[in-house]
Amino acid sequence: MSEAGEFVDYTLQMESTWEKADEVSERLGGALKVYGASVGAVRGTVRDTLKRYKNLDHDDITALSSELWAEPVFERRLAAVVLLQTRVSLLVNTDLTRIEGFIRRAGTRELVDPLAVDVVKPLVARLEGLAKERAGRVLERWAADPDPELRRAAALATDHGSP
Repeated sequence: MSEAGEFVDYTLQMESTWEKADEVSERLGGALKVYGASVGAVRGTVRDTLKRYKNLDHDDITALSSELWAEPVFERRLAAVVLLQTRVSLLVNTDLTRIEGFIRRAGTRELVDPLAVDVVKPLVARLEGLAKERAGRVLERWAADPDPELRRAAALATDHGSP
């Protein structure tokens, strides 16, 4: 794991409580492992990571998000979402492939919805020309996919509400 990934994982574990872990685990229905860190702690951890590792470029951000997503831990995946939200301006249309994988393996709408609304939607909105066309085709494919979470993400990202 990268130094930044280790920092995020360690900090999230140190910010956790068993009470919060029980609460979130019950809410998620056991779909993911839970550390028990609050949403505020996750956001603060990402903020501190970006301050500590100031020179993270597009490739670093996307690699770190994938690294965090690799383990089925709610807070790690939420940190990946927050990281992408925070650096959405660095993302390009080809990053939709990575995000599609995240959505397919999210395990909860608590991760799907912010990916769609706060990452995919603003990413696609700022694209132009061929990149925007290609992104539009990706969202059309998502909208017709058998995976209900991918269809939901497409609807949320294109302002068509939830399916």
